[in-house]
Amino acid sequence: MDFLFSPLGIVVIVLVLAVIGTGSALAVRSAKAKKQLESSKAKQIAAPAAQVDEEKVSVAAAQPESAEPEPLAAEPEVQKAESAESAGNPSEAPATEEPSEAPTEEEVRPVAPEQESSQGDLETPEPAQGRMQRLRSRLAKSGSFGKMLLGVLSRGDLSAEDWEEIEDTLLLADLGIAATDELMEELRTQAKVLGTSNPVKIREILRTKLIELVNPDLDRSLHLEQADGSKPGIVLAVGVNGTGKTTTVGKIARILVAENQSVVLGAADTFRAAAADQLETWGNRVGVEVVRSDKEGADPASVAFDAVKYAKDKGLDVVLVDTAGRLQNKAGLMDELGKVKRVIEKSAPVTETLLVLDATTGQNGMQQAKVFSEVVDVSGIVLTKLDGTARGGIVVSVQRELSVPVKLVGLGEGPDDLAPFVPEDFVDALLK
Repeated sequence: MDFLFSPLGIVVIVLVLAVIGTGSALAVRSAKAKKQLESSKAKQIAAPAAQVDEEKVSVAAAQPESAEPEPLAAEPEVQKAESAESAGNPSEAPATEEPSEAPTEEEVRPVAPEQESSQGDLETPEPAQGRMQRLRSRLAKSGSFGKMLLGVLSRGDLSAEDWEEIEDTLLLADLGIAATDELMEELRTQAKVLGTSNPVKIREILRTKLIELVNPDLDRSLHLEQADGSKPGIVLAVGVNGTGKTTTVGKIARILVAENQSVVLGAADTFRAAAADQLETWGNRVGVEVVRSDKEGADPASVAFDAVKYAKDKGLDVVLVDTAGRLQNKAGLMDELGKVKRVIEKSAPVTETLLVLDATTGQNGMQQAKVFSEVVDVSGIVLTKLDGTARGGIVVSVQRELSVPVKLVGLGEGPDDLAPFVPEDFVDALLK
């Protein structure tokens, strides 16, 4: 014990305590370092796992809970039925080779309006009343046909040259020979009976006779439902290239949307480049879906059939089918157009077949009308490009020839420059 309290003992005790303190400090530091190392390893292990979880979550969010399958693959029964029909009628040689198998889901599909075109971005089509007023005004401004007639008739005592000028004007307006002779006879008779050169009275005589020739008694309504009142109504648009057929289908869709009808467009013009894209553009502008094929030159009848099937499945009101612009002198192509109509009617009858005619083609348009009416039973005429009325007489001649009414007229390139044809308004616009 005395050693512990001696100077040497005190030094030894101090040294022992220093060694013990240093060891404790080292142990504490070692424990802290070990703890930090374990924590760092845990973070490194957890980081990839978290990243994998995030990727799984993002992939799950990108996929809908239940993806509805594409419903529009053409049904093999359609092709079988068409083949059976051809076999049962050996006298009818097929115009084009029948497809050996139904198109796949990737070939025929519905195309919804583009995602970026939200409800707020969709165009609002002009209502029928507004567009009719605008078209009346445009017709009145271009009524060169009526102005020329009234100018000659108001000269007083008409010479033989004057009557010949009137007749030439009527013929150049594509009124047709029969209608021109009838109108000339009426004008000559009334001029003798009344013995007047009063422009007001002459205009009234001319107006009455022109309205009679245009025939206001024809049914000009679009048939947009089945005979039993069921849906959908099926409208088939036919006509040669260049008449504005695809554009007309898009414009009719706008009219129907303005009337709160639900519509689907069938892009059955599978031979003209970008025809389906053009139709899609029209559909996107007013929120209308398009059934089309991704395969160039696909069977148009299958596309048309699928458009009708899609409308039935979705409970839509109207199907508008755009067809290829076929040359009227190629019988094989016309036969294929007839096939489109037959295949559609395996599902439901076509309720309206509209022949789209370019008003500037004159009597050549009459030949087109005759050929198409023999193939698909045309029920109505759409006259496009009636911007000037110098050839407005085509309205009379086409109706007299086919006993088919002009139902719609187009007077410009604007999206709403298509309106129902009203005989009285048309004649009044001509004679202003």
